[in-house]
Amino acid sequence: MVPVETSRFERTLLAIALVFIIIIAVKMTSYIISLVLMSLIITLLTVPALVWLKKKGLSGTLSVAVITLAACLVIAAILYISVFSFQLLLHDMPQFQQEFSVRLAELRTILSTFGISIETDSIRSIDLKEIFSAGVAGVTTIAEGLMFLFFVAVTSFFMLLEAPRLTERFEARYGKDSQTVKQFGRMSGYIIDFIVVRTETNFIHGILFGGFLTVMGVHGALLWGLLTFLLGYIPYIGLIMAAVPAIFFAWLQFGIPGAVAVIVVVCILNLIVENPIFSYLTSRKYEIPALIVILSVIFWGWLLGIVGMLFAIPCTLICLLVLQLSDDLRWINDFLGVGHLFEEHTRKKDD
Repeated sequence: MVPVETSRFERTLLAIALVFIIIIAVKMTSYIISLVLMSLIITLLTVPALVWLKKKGLSGTLSVAVITLAACLVIAAILYISVFSFQLLLHDMPQFQQEFSVRLAELRTILSTFGISIETDSIRSIDLKEIFSAGVAGVTTIAEGLMFLFFVAVTSFFMLLEAPRLTERFEARYGKDSQTVKQFGRMSGYIIDFIVVRTETNFIHGILFGGFLTVMGVHGALLWGLLTFLLGYIPYIGLIMAAVPAIFFAWLQFGIPGAVAVIVVVCILNLIVENPIFSYLTSRKYEIPALIVILSVIFWGWLLGIVGMLFAIPCTLICLLVLQLSDDLRWINDFLGVGHLFEEHTRKKDD
């Protein structure tokens, strides 16, 4: 406990030191924190389904079992599509290598008309198969990935099973109509709303982008659509990262016109899906300043790796909500320009 006689400056320094200690502790235990965080996000994502199944008359245990089975089937389908598409790309890599040499020759001819000369001998020696395999292996090994998913699945199962009981205990401890319970409900509802809407938006985006690439005939279209769905959780840069391999393979197959066509479609989908559709699906606009979003992605990515990047916005929202619940720290949200989010939500709840 901090002594009462300490000055405000000393308490501020102590709070800053505590934050740094927490950050260091999280960094040192990033694997466990990432596992728990991903399990928590999945639990929040499936809570609406749990409530719906219980309203249909299913017991809590049976509802959790149904959701777990459905989630396992979805994850299995994602893994199958990823592995199958990846194997097809590796099988056709010799063809891509030849197309790569042809496209480089075309590019050199085009640049020479503008008086630009490039050496393509060293570029031709690039082995696309080695780069592609190394890039995937650099993310994670198969054993580590499967082990991580197994622990996430087990943790999510028991979290979902325990969620209703935790709510009952929380209400019994503080009172069903207490301000603490209302604030907790506001926090969880806010995060669930964002995650569900973000998932729906990413699904639409991935289907449209993957469908266009399939019609166009780009190799690995299903894989790039799936990548769009997964990386869409990363603000701004996620969709760009997902589009890069699709643009590259479109260039290999169809030359510069193919790459330009994919770029145009990416821009159109970003304008349509990320604005009108996202705004239509969500009950509010999550207008967070771009600087805060970018810094959040950088910070959580450094702290927790790829999981932190994927769930940077939910993590940031949780931190902002905690600040909003404190009368002494609420000014930080106003200073960052996000206080209006909670004010709008409060008005809607009151109405």
